[in-house]
Amino acid sequence: MKKGKVFSLGIQHVLAMYAGAIIVPLIVGGALKLSAEQLAYLVAIDLLTCGLATLLQVWNNRFFGVGLPVVLGCTFTAVGPMIAIGGQYGMSAIYGAIIAAGLFVVIFASAFGKILKLFPPIVTGSVVTIIGITLIPVAIKDMAGGAGSQNFGSPQNLFLSFGVLGFILLLYRFSKGFVRSVSILIGLFAGTFAAAAMGLVNFAPVMEASWVHMPKPFFFGMPTFEISAIITMILVAIVSLIESTGVFMALGKICARNLTPKDLTKGYRGEGLAIILGGIFNAFPYTTYSQNVGLVQLSGVKTKQVIYVASGMLVFLGFIPKVAALTTLIPTPVMGGAMVAMFGMVFASGIKMLSEVNLAKQENLLIIACSVGMGLGVTVEPELFSKLPESIQILTANGIVSGSLMAIVLNLLFNARTKKITVPKLQKNQRDTVNSQQTI
Repeated sequence: MKKGKVFSLGIQHVLAMYAGAIIVPLIVGGALKLSAEQLAYLVAIDLLTCGLATLLQVWNNRFFGVGLPVVLGCTFTAVGPMIAIGGQYGMSAIYGAIIAAGLFVVIFASAFGKILKLFPPIVTGSVVTIIGITLIPVAIKDMAGGAGSQNFGSPQNLFLSFGVLGFILLLYRFSKGFVRSVSILIGLFAGTFAAAAMGLVNFAPVMEASWVHMPKPFFFGMPTFEISAIITMILVAIVSLIESTGVFMALGKICARNLTPKDLTKGYRGEGLAIILGGIFNAFPYTTYSQNVGLVQLSGVKTKQVIYVASGMLVFLGFIPKVAALTTLIPTPVMGGAMVAMFGMVFASGIKMLSEVNLAKQENLLIIACSVGMGLGVTVEPELFSKLPESIQILTANGIVSGSLMAIVLNLLFNARTKKITVPKLQKNQRDTVNSQQTI
C-alpha cells in the first residue's frame, strides 16, 4: 500500500474518534472546575494516552494485545462516575480508582468468561441506562450556558445549542459514510465558528499555551484509593469489556480471523494495561472504539499499519498543548448541543441492550424497574443512606454502584434458579453501545 494512502487512512481513523477523545476531558474537566491550563493538559494527555493505549492493543504478543486494527479511546461510560468521584473525593481518588480497575482487569483477564456471566444484557442494559439518565442533566445545563452562569438560559445560548444539535442531526440524515461518522466533530467546529462570529470565543488560552510539553505522571497529585470509587470504576471497566468483546468479534469477522479464548484474554489484558496507563498519566480509562470498526469496514483496509500511523498521530498531538488548547475554545452551549446527542445515545444504547431481554417475563421488568429506579433515586437524593454506617455507605452512596448491585442481585434471585446464566451475546447491538455515542 502506498504511504500516502496509509497516511490518509490514519488521519481518517483519528478524525473518527477525535470528538470522543476531546469531549470527554472537556466535560469532566469543566464539571470539576479545572483551570484553562489544566484543561488543555487534560486534553493533550488524553490524546497521547489514546495513542499509547491503541499501540498496546494492536501489538500482538504473548501476554497482551488482541492484534486487530482497533483504536482505543476514553469511554463515555466513565464520564458520570468520574465527575461523581471527583466531586466527592477529589481528583486523586479518580485516578486511584482507575488504576485499581485496570489492575483488576489485568489480574482477572483470563477469568473474565466467568465474571461476565454476572453481567447478562439485563444487568448491563440497566447499568448503561442508569449512566445515560444521570448524564442527560449535565448536557441540558450546558445547553443553557452551564450551571451558575450569568446568562443561563439566554436566547443566545439556546440558539447556539439547538443550532448545533439541529446541524448534527441534519448532517447525519443527509450524509453518508465517513462524513456521517464524524458528524459530531463537524458540528462542534461549526458551532464554535458561529460562536466566534458572535464574539463569544476567547482565544487567550490558545495564545498562552506552549507549543511543546512533556507528559508528567500523576500531574494532579498522587492517587488515593476509596473503596466505593474503586467499585464504581470496576463496574465501568466490566461494562466496557463486554462492549469490547463485541467489537473484537466484529473485527475478527471483517478480518477473517477466528478469535480464540486466548486472543480475547490478551485483548482484555491489553485494555486493562491501557486503563492503568490512563490512571498513571491522569487521563481516562480506555476502551475499544466501535466507530473505527465501521471505518475499517467502509474503507476495506484491514492492515494494522494504518492503525500504527493513527496512534503515532495521536501521540504526536499529545505533545502539543496549543492543539489541545484549541479544543477548550468550544463554548459551553455548543458542547451542550452535541452532548444531548451523545449522552442521549448512552441512554438509548441501554434501552437497546434491554431490548435483547425477554420483557414478557414479569421478573425481568421488576429487575429493570428496581435497579434503574434505585440508581436514579440515589443520584437525585444522595443523602438517602447518609445515616447508615460508613462500611455500608461504600456500596450505597453512588447511584451507579447501588443500581448495578441491585441489578446483579435481583438477576441472580429471579433468573439463576430457572436457567443457567450464560455469557451475553454481543453481536449487532455492540456497534451502537456506549462507545459509539460519539456518532449519533
